[in-house]
Amino acid sequence: MVRELVWTGFMSLDGVVDSPGSSSEGHRSGGWVLGTRFLPEAFSLKGEELQETTALMFGRRSYEAFARIWPGSEDHAAYRELPKYVVSTRLDEDSLVDDWGSITILRSIEDIAALKKDDGGAIFIHGSAALARSLMDVGLLDRYNLLIFPVLLGAGKRLFTAEDRDATKLTLRDSAHYSNGVLKAIYDVRH
Repeated sequence: MVRELVWTGFMSLDGVVDSPGSSSEGHRSGGWVLGTRFLPEAFSLKGEELQETTALMFGRRSYEAFARIWPGSEDHAAYRELPKYVVSTRLDEDSLVDDWGSITILRSIEDIAALKKDDGGAIFIHGSAALARSLMDVGLLDRYNLLIFPVLLGAGKRLFTAEDRDATKLTLRDSAHYSNGVLKAIYDVRH
């Protein structure tokens, strides 16, 4: 059985994914998620994801950002013991945090492809736009779980680029809209 790789995240209407909760990445409009009225139902996708998450995957920069916050966060307590995979050619074992479950460094796309062939269920990728783009390019991503926010930012890191590429066909699995303007869109990649 092949494991599913799922990219999940917050996105502005114009496709920006960086700095949703703060300006830590230097984005002048950082914290744009917090500028939208909070509705619990608009974030219910995050709870639904937790039910099927068997592991987490990060690129190096996202790992370093999340590793400072998530291990001690009660909001993310359910993620503590899940296996984690960090994709990096530069990170060393001494840089990994303690008390956050097992953490494995993957060095290549081939390592990720091999991991997908193991048993174990869905692996969710939070943040890590550069990693997600690399996985898109080689056909390893299986699903996109998007919460799209009613804001246009103009500049910032994007999950989807304007580069010329072969079309990727998607099938809409689920969608919803909420009174605060947030849209949920879940797409399966048609391989």
